[in-house]
Amino acid sequence: MKNQLIVFDTTLRDGEQSPGAAMTKDEKLRIARALERMRVDVIEAGFASASVGDFESVRAVAAAIKDSTVCTLARASENDVRRAGEAIKPAARGRIHTFIATSPIHMEKKLQMSPDRVVEAAVAAVKLARQFTDDVEFSAEDAVRSEFEFLCRIFDAVIKAGATTINVPDTVGYSIPSQWGERMRMLIEHVPSSDKVVWSTHCHNDLGMAVANSLAAVAAGARQVECTINGLGERAGNASLEEIVMAVRTRKDLFECETRIDATQIVPTSKLVSQITGYPVQPNKAVVGANAFAHESGIHQDGVLKHRETYEIMRAEDVGWSTNRLSLGKLSGRSAFRAKLQELGIPIQSEEALNTAFVRFKALADKKREIFDEDLQALMSDEAVTPEAEHYRLVASKVVSETGETPRAQITLAVGGSEKQAESDGSGPVDAIFRGIENIVSSGADLLLYSVNAITTGTDAQGEVTVRLSRDGRIVHGQGADTDIIVASAKAYLNALNKLHAGIERMNPQTETV
Repeated sequence: MKNQLIVFDTTLRDGEQSPGAAMTKDEKLRIARALERMRVDVIEAGFASASVGDFESVRAVAAAIKDSTVCTLARASENDVRRAGEAIKPAARGRIHTFIATSPIHMEKKLQMSPDRVVEAAVAAVKLARQFTDDVEFSAEDAVRSEFEFLCRIFDAVIKAGATTINVPDTVGYSIPSQWGERMRMLIEHVPSSDKVVWSTHCHNDLGMAVANSLAAVAAGARQVECTINGLGERAGNASLEEIVMAVRTRKDLFECETRIDATQIVPTSKLVSQITGYPVQPNKAVVGANAFAHESGIHQDGVLKHRETYEIMRAEDVGWSTNRLSLGKLSGRSAFRAKLQELGIPIQSEEALNTAFVRFKALADKKREIFDEDLQALMSDEAVTPEAEHYRLVASKVVSETGETPRAQITLAVGGSEKQAESDGSGPVDAIFRGIENIVSSGADLLLYSVNAITTGTDAQGEVTVRLSRDGRIVHGQGADTDIIVASAKAYLNALNKLHAGIERMNPQTETV
């Protein structure tokens, strides 16, 4: 165990705290299955006491996942821990992750508790958690700003109470690698019985050093690292799973540990998380960005052609870039289509849903010469909204945009079973069609984000549009994909409106952070 680095993925919990990234139960299950295929050691599925929806999601993931440990977060309170214990009950291997803030500012201003009371609450939570599982993790929230002596005291106490993993989080992304590595080393040296637990680190990216801090902690003795796919998370995000895994694998000369991750699943999982959450991956993102293995410079191209390792320290194939082509086309049958959906971990709700999706797939195959996994993921995202939840549906649209003329859109929507039409001008074709939609629905929502991303390569590629809407403190994202970018934009906007109308996505899924 000393040379194994445990990969703890918190995409479904901490990653979900990104504005608009809250997921439905089915979406969480899809990502959890992808993480299991990647051989992630621990999947933090949510915060069970945050809401009924999150409790049910954690419980569903716990029942479905067999190869990974399923974990849920719990504050150091009796209600939270009991709720967590119930949520992970179906798991083959379950973990409760309990935490409490330990920095002076948090104890005084937020908790309004004395240090002695904080230690008592932490110990009580760990002891109660042990009644549900032998796998209990304890985190000291805001450890980066906590007093070293107090950290040693509370860690010693919770280890004696039965904690098996001790997590040291940089909750606010305040640390730098040299400082963080030294703090981890000192804790391991000074906390009694430190050799009886797994030491973990959880770093946020506010200063852009989450991955560097995490790796510094690993070099200092941490053997669990908490991270998310694509670095997703609140504020500036978390440490990126893909970067940590590939850094440890590529620099074996520096890290005396290894993960059990199947790296070929990294890119497919990255694309799935991006598609579900509506957070696109920047092209120059390490490992999973579209340009991660691209070479523009003539000198670089010449070197790579002569010997790949002159400018490439990893192979694109090793992280999954070579596995994105579908062996399906317009002549493919329903059985092959079903098999591909199962391979991608996309749930098939019913035969009727499969037939509807298959018709859409055939229509797409008539438009595109090549079909990719990403195309299928986008296609199926449109099927995620059930008919009963689809209050608004695009029936028809016409947009006229000429040089020197004001763009104008005509749109027909099905609204609760009846059709309504509207026209509108706009500063551009997308603006015109959004204004036309609002002339019909009068949603009162504010548009926070509009982004366009090509799903695959080529001029016949589908465009994937993401919109983020806000209304009454509630933030949702919507996505739409089509070879016609205006149609994709309308679909995305309506997808978000349907979520606002039907309550598919929750408010922020938790009230605390690690």
